[in-house]
Amino acid sequence: MLALGACTEGSQWNGEAGKFLDEGGFGNPTMNNRLIMSGELDYVVNLNQRFANDVPTMVNFAFNSATLDGQARAILDKQADWIRQFPEVKFKVFGHTDLVGSNAYNKRLGLRRANAVVAYLATRGISRSRLQAVVSYGETQPLIVTQDKERRNRRTVTEVSGFVGRHPTILNGKYAQVIHREYVESATEVSSKNEAGTVDSAGN
Repeated sequence: MLALGACTEGSQWNGEAGKFLDEGGFGNPTMNNRLIMSGELDYVVNLNQRFANDVPTMVNFAFNSATLDGQARAILDKQADWIRQFPEVKFKVFGHTDLVGSNAYNKRLGLRRANAVVAYLATRGISRSRLQAVVSYGETQPLIVTQDKERRNRRTVTEVSGFVGRHPTILNGKYAQVIHREYVESATEVSSKNEAGTVDSAGN
């Protein structure tokens, strides 16, 4: 009991109101539950998987640089073409670095890289309001764990993050139409022969 009392004595539940700041630990699970119950989270996950399957989501950088080279711009052009098809969708750009340099410097460098990608996508007609979160992981999530210079770690990653909250399609709850719109629009009539040898349209 004494041990339990000692553990709880300094907790936020025994302090005065407002002493401790809620930094989202409670709110984030609540939001996650809401998204699951509404079905929105599943569609975000599915759409992000489709994005990753359709276009390269990652661009790489030279050492200690946030400058987009020709290869990076070509990849971002493909991303922009894909993003323009889904005006209801928002995206996050995550910045990363290799393990050379200090943590603080690399976090700033990762943010510069993410900002460079956002700025370029904006020049390709993507609204900045749909690129709401620009985040830097710095050197904390390397693809290749090495203290040496590693180009594959010097990257940004673009991901689907959610839906534009006030977009009319989303307000109507038509998530399936958002994801499958291209399949519906690209549907073509297929002819086949029936048992009598005549040609029928598919579905008749």
